[in-house]
Amino acid sequence: MSRVQPVRRKSARQPQGQGSPVARAITAPTTARRVLVISHSHPQLTKGGAEIAAYNQYLSCAATAPATTWFLGCSREAQGQHVGALFSQPFGPHEYVYASGAFDWFNFSNMDPHFPAAFRALLTELQPDEVHFHHYINIGLEALLHVKETLPNCRIEMTLHEYLAICHHYGQMVTKPALTLCYGSSPRKCNKCFPERPPEDFFLRKRYIERFFDLVDAFVSPSHFLAARYSEWGIASNRITVRENIVSVGPQADVPTKPPRAPDAPLRVGFFGQISKLKGIGVLLDAAEILAEAGNHHVVFEIYGGDDGQPPEFQAEFRERIGKAGKNVIYFGPYAREQVRALMVALDVVLVPSIWWENSPLVILEAVAAGTAVVCSDIGGMAEKARSLDAVRSFPVGNAMVLAASLQARLSPSTPLSQQGMASVSTFSGEFR
Repeated sequence: MSRVQPVRRKSARQPQGQGSPVARAITAPTTARRVLVISHSHPQLTKGGAEIAAYNQYLSCAATAPATTWFLGCSREAQGQHVGALFSQPFGPHEYVYASGAFDWFNFSNMDPHFPAAFRALLTELQPDEVHFHHYINIGLEALLHVKETLPNCRIEMTLHEYLAICHHYGQMVTKPALTLCYGSSPRKCNKCFPERPPEDFFLRKRYIERFFDLVDAFVSPSHFLAARYSEWGIASNRITVRENIVSVGPQADVPTKPPRAPDAPLRVGFFGQISKLKGIGVLLDAAEILAEAGNHHVVFEIYGGDDGQPPEFQAEFRERIGKAGKNVIYFGPYAREQVRALMVALDVVLVPSIWWENSPLVILEAVAAGTAVVCSDIGGMAEKARSLDAVRSFPVGNAMVLAASLQARLSPSTPLSQQGMASVSTFSGEFR
């Protein structure tokens, strides 16, 4: 555990009002003065939703005159072996990359002895009025204290992207190893998932995180669901503002207009993102197998994404299943961010079958922006999107049978969007919600 001990700030838990953190979040000028956006990675290095959302905020703020904005991402490629400066600028004069060093993943503590002085020197040079954290892994919770001690008047905001502070299992709130949904944490419950750590370790971990969180002026949650989970965990609800991530759809000049699907054309269903168990790739493959066995070859699944970073046993299982899949499954592999809009415009449905409490999947917002319908699991922030967006429908999480039936029901192009997927067909029973 880090030796750095943050100082509690009484103002951190003020009731909502004129001087509260939430009030400042609402009344702060939209044209930021000098803003530093920090993420655990850079979109040029990894393609996760959090770093893309952070970078989109940086671009949006940079386009708002007279703002001066910088972006700081992290890279673990150096494996803690720094060559030259700790911070480099490989992607532009306002974009920094920190070569991450040793890191305590349990307490989110940056163990790199060179980081504090180098980070404080960068803060002194840039003099931001606001620092917005989109993560604290790689950079470390102690960075919050470095900001406050270096620039006492600097405002700190933090966007919460998943449940890392609540759950040691990659912040995804599913049990280990069964991967069943977890509805709340406690030292004893967490010990059951990680028996190698006694319950008191989880008690102290929470207290450690809370002390640094007290330095944050305002938290941002992209969904009401995630905000509620963190409020139950211990962050006062009046410190959390629900605000959707910024979606950058990019240039549209070369993107064709979405054509209507011909009556005899197959239903093209696309999956985008990291290929993993929790992202529900198994649910997709099960639904494809059910349809193929029923003789339905008019629903075609297109998979875009990679399985880099996944356990070798999962990669082997996935490749085996792809090899045995029928002609209704096509694996395209990784894709470039610049391709997303054109790929989605060409599809009939974007499928988000995750089996964990997704917060606010960027892929849903991108699909809606492209004018493509979305089918997602009925839990977490995904269910929230299904309730609030007309183009989004949900199905019972993990239920490949209902998913298959619902996709088959969408094959009629004459059925209005509001009614599509609501009928039971063939031998299957189920509906979109």
